[in-house]
Amino acid sequence: MNDELVAKIKANPNYQELVKKRTGFAVKLGIFVLVMFYSYILTIAFNPSILGTKTGDGVMTIAYPIGIAIIVISFLTTLIYVAKANGEYEDLIEKVREDVKDEL
Repeated sequence: MNDELVAKIKANPNYQELVKKRTGFAVKLGIFVLVMFYSYILTIAFNPSILGTKTGDGVMTIAYPIGIAIIVISFLTTLIYVAKANGEYEDLIEKVREDVKDEL
């Protein structure tokens, strides 16, 4: 790809909108997952009795369902990002392609 085409793509308003939306959304989802995960880890480190609470007469504590929920929520955030990337972001990519297709 030549430098002129790269400059044209970077100057395209649809490309700039794509980068802004994609980066903002990815950062928000990433921060959400990291806060959730590190809250769990910090709770284990500094107040393990909270997660050591038993859920019944057996040996299972509340830490297990919370840990599984964190994994499931992390997976769901990935699915949310993929759905948005295949929808809204793909539309913006197509607009950019249309704007620069003569240059290719």
